[in-house]
Amino acid sequence: MAEWKSIVLEPHATIRDAMRVIDQGALRIALVCDAQKRLQGTLTDGDIRRGLLIDCNMEDSVLRVMNSNPKTVKVSDSREKRLSVMNKHGLLSLPIINDQNILAGLETLQNALIPKVRDNPVFIMAGGFGTRLRPLTDYCPKPMLRVGDKPVLEHLIERFISQGFYRFFISTHFMPEIIRDYFGNGEELGINIQYVHEESPLGTGGALGLLPVDLPELPLIMVNGDVMTKVDFNHLLAHHEQHTFDATICVRELEHQVPFGVIESNDYLITRMVEKPTFRYRINTGIYVLSPACVAAVEYGTKIDMPSLLEQRLALHEKVGIYTSHDYWLDIGRMDDFQKAQQDIKGF
Repeated sequence: MAEWKSIVLEPHATIRDAMRVIDQGALRIALVCDAQKRLQGTLTDGDIRRGLLIDCNMEDSVLRVMNSNPKTVKVSDSREKRLSVMNKHGLLSLPIINDQNILAGLETLQNALIPKVRDNPVFIMAGGFGTRLRPLTDYCPKPMLRVGDKPVLEHLIERFISQGFYRFFISTHFMPEIIRDYFGNGEELGINIQYVHEESPLGTGGALGLLPVDLPELPLIMVNGDVMTKVDFNHLLAHHEQHTFDATICVRELEHQVPFGVIESNDYLITRMVEKPTFRYRINTGIYVLSPACVAAVEYGTKIDMPSLLEQRLALHEKVGIYTSHDYWLDIGRMDDFQKAQQDIKGF
């Protein structure tokens, strides 16, 4: 929220200054920061009243009455996490800080409950055959397999809706009528859904060329339709825009520990021995943010995979970046993934 900058006080401000800021603002709180913008504390009407009752006067420093250990959330925390903290502690607002304790904003209960409407288009790839999930997918597109009481695709769309997105495009190929008949134009969900159909498979990126040419000049979120996730798409968008990327790949960190000692050698000589080493990788989650220029680079009918498209953008010296998510994510590609999703959905 833009208003938070108007309620920031320096430590030398007086209680009178704080009352004036709280009275003039609509947020019912003041934030105290040092010269480096590090959060020092928060101040409400209640804090001031308690201070006056213990003989503070209006010209005393706000340091005497502020809450010097306020509840906070990180920039990377999801909307659900912020709501949980506010509900647990009965708060109407929460300062947002970065890893250096520098104030980055203010989350309010009203803002968290009613997410900002996002005009950014969402493109969901739902045309795959799901061969590794046969026989479940013999007569059902993989995104339409039910996890709990609804299809995977519906869980994904509802995740976007909860974060303010309403403009959807769905790419189909295998049994498209099942998807179209179930979701229609999205009216029942309060959203707009348009479909693009691949007559023959165009790869993981080719369907971008089938999108309407009159898309809004905004970054587009592209996601595989067989993904279960709690990714905060607003944070992903903000990261993409902040770094002015042409394309952003949402990644996860994966650890793999070798259960044996590893021997490194040069010819017959041992150069190093490592006991049960752990290797860390960044894996592609199948979630992307693409600039309008990146989307427009895929011509109608072009067959291309996303890695090839992004390599082309890199060759043009465009900025292709990553966003590391620590939120829940599951790619339902195999039978054991599908069974895991049935258990995980109980905690959604």
